[in-house]
Amino acid sequence: MSLPDWMEPIRRGAATITAEDISRFVPPEGASTRKGAVLMLFGEGERGPDLLLTERAHTMRSHPGQVSFPGGSIDATDASPVAAALREAEEETGLDPAGVDVLASLPELWLPPSNFAVTPVLGWWREPVPVGVVDADEVHAVLRVPLEELLDPQHRVTVTHPMGYRSPGFLIGEQHDLVLWGFTAGLVNKLFDHVGLTRRWDPHVEHPLPDYMLGLGQD
Repeated sequence: MSLPDWMEPIRRGAATITAEDISRFVPPEGASTRKGAVLMLFGEGERGPDLLLTERAHTMRSHPGQVSFPGGSIDATDASPVAAALREAEEETGLDPAGVDVLASLPELWLPPSNFAVTPVLGWWREPVPVGVVDADEVHAVLRVPLEELLDPQHRVTVTHPMGYRSPGFLIGEQHDLVLWGFTAGLVNKLFDHVGLTRRWDPHVEHPLPDYMLGLGQD
């Protein structure tokens, strides 16, 4: 398998990172959890190395406008978390799984509010195809976010939630007015830290979570 030089540290890091390196939340021993998988897909687009993300529909009852990796529940018909991640990515973005090389499955992480045990699947987009919104009721936009923008300290913030939650975040999109935060941002942040890509940024720069992501101002 041939990878570009910039992808090698990410591949190596995915093989050595532990759940504790990423989050303090891991599935409790013996607990009954809902199983999920997400696809962390790196590729090379028109603006250089990038990461595939989706923006949830703003009308969704839960997590409206949330920016996240393609992914979802592992179905009984899915052979593995890898199969689930690729299936969900195809359903959400039109991705062709045949053009993806799966490099690693990261440790399973736990989302206590939803009791999801999520397996992040790391992939290299060997043969990119055009992607876009498949179902507008679920996905508002499909994004290929350049790594240079994610790594730029000017686009790094600490996102604040009215309930007091604080998360490392990224301002993305053409106008840098989309907020990447929560589980997805935390995973990106910790992976970049682990592989030595993170550039010094100021965590004291705060950015409030937009009202639409809180479900406010909707009918």
